[in-house]
Amino acid sequence: MWIRENPVLNRELMTTLRAPQAFVLQFAYVAALGALVYFYWPAGDDGSRMVGPGVARRLYDIFFLGQFCLVALLAPTFAAGSITGEKERKTYEMLLVSPLRPHTILIGKLFSSLGYLVILILSSLPLMILCYLLGGLLLSEIARSYLVLVLAAGTFGLLSIACSSGFARTSSALVVSYLVVLPLAALCVALTRADDPATRDFASVAILPPICLMIWTVVGIVVNNRLLRPLDVGGQGGGVVDEEEEMKYAIGVVIDRDAFPDRLFAPAKRNDLMPDGTNPVLDKELRSEIFSQGTLMLRVVIQLSMLLSIPLMAALLFLRSDLAAYYVAYVLTFNLLVGPVFSAGSITQERERQTLALLLTTLLTPSRIVIAKLTAAMRVSTVLTFLLTEQILLAYLMLPELRGRPWTLAVFLLIIAATCLTTSSVGLMCSALSRRTSTAMVLSYMTLLILFVLPLGVRWYLQGVSGEAALSPGRLAAITVTSPYAAAVSVPMHLYRAGDSWGSDRPDVAASPLVQFPGGWDAPVWMVFLVACPILAVVFSGVAWLAFLWRWWRAGDGA
Repeated sequence: MWIRENPVLNRELMTTLRAPQAFVLQFAYVAALGALVYFYWPAGDDGSRMVGPGVARRLYDIFFLGQFCLVALLAPTFAAGSITGEKERKTYEMLLVSPLRPHTILIGKLFSSLGYLVILILSSLPLMILCYLLGGLLLSEIARSYLVLVLAAGTFGLLSIACSSGFARTSSALVVSYLVVLPLAALCVALTRADDPATRDFASVAILPPICLMIWTVVGIVVNNRLLRPLDVGGQGGGVVDEEEEMKYAIGVVIDRDAFPDRLFAPAKRNDLMPDGTNPVLDKELRSEIFSQGTLMLRVVIQLSMLLSIPLMAALLFLRSDLAAYYVAYVLTFNLLVGPVFSAGSITQERERQTLALLLTTLLTPSRIVIAKLTAAMRVSTVLTFLLTEQILLAYLMLPELRGRPWTLAVFLLIIAATCLTTSSVGLMCSALSRRTSTAMVLSYMTLLILFVLPLGVRWYLQGVSGEAALSPGRLAAITVTSPYAAAVSVPMHLYRAGDSWGSDRPDVAASPLVQFPGGWDAPVWMVFLVACPILAVVFSGVAWLAFLWRWWRAGDGA
């Protein structure tokens, strides 16, 4: 009854579940899962459908991992804007002064944010039961998997709402939510996908529920107190924070514009006239824009990324130096999360601040404006990303196994740089095509996931459907040329030892597959990626320029 009478929950659910997009998305989701089961079902020589426990186990793995990734990626998307959206719409204070208690607001926001996601998860249950009929699965395994999914959705959603209550912008809350949620998601997958069945059952039933309940209790109390005693209401200054006043009470990392490397992404404020030929948009974006809403998000991002890099550095660089590509994958993931934050709002924020018309009517050409927006966003995200490469440089300097192949370090750095360019250009394109920053952020993440992550899933799926005999390794490798993860893993990391020739391969390490091209020549995945990635970035930037040019023409016609 207390849920049915929650006005926040009723309002949010009516606006979400009554939209036609909700039904279309659910239908597409179930149809995609049904097609997955149909095409994955093996066929015998006579064309009849044959079943087996191996097929059921692989389908179960695909369903569980796919839906868990869906929860980890969509829960912050739905929940991170639950409270910041009220702040951006200027309705936050009205919500706080209403007769609703803070815990009522929290429960309404949590259930409304995760309600549709839980519906999508439960929609796959009939197809999972179909996999059970194939044999080789237990009902307890299926029940355990859905228990893990529901617990993960509640935990990730509540953590995202906590981030939403602490920031003023949805973009800031979203990126911090991902930085908190994704490491927890990786740990949860490692526990629930262990090889030992007893370990999986114990982790799913005895470890995860009490830990999740503890997190729910602590985070719920924090958010409840935050709503009961808000610190970010009453001001009418547009959310602008005094930088010097904020630094007096900053905890942890303090950003100093005059110190290295802070001045690379945040030059000191200009106290003189701009020289002739200076791009004013670029100067304004670099010197003022990232500090206009305070430095809390920036400091939290730096602290969390550095904290996570320490155990990963020890495990993937110093204990197993042949796994250096997986640490590079962590750096790439960081840029995938951070890159759109500084570029997806480049143009939409001008619209939200009602300064886009003023910008369009200046003497600056659209190309100069777009280049300035892209350069400023890419500079900030690139500097923050390359701060995490210090551990890679340290490993190559200290470990003799890695010093034997210095060219792999150059390849890793080029892959990271190309990824920074792509994420910034995708965010700028989505910002030019969208009307709101939150929409541009979600669209940017979806585009990057399609480019970076989806090819890996497609390759894994095709390997299970067709086998290596039907699809050659070269064709499978060609699917992943847009993924920096595949490019990083394709760099040969067989270790160089004293006495080995420069071109000799370790016999215990398999060579990475090569991408096959018409004409009989081939190339490694990382080389094709380094060629294709800048081309894609130019295409995305060109689309952003055309969209901005169209708005510029409309502004001229209106004048």
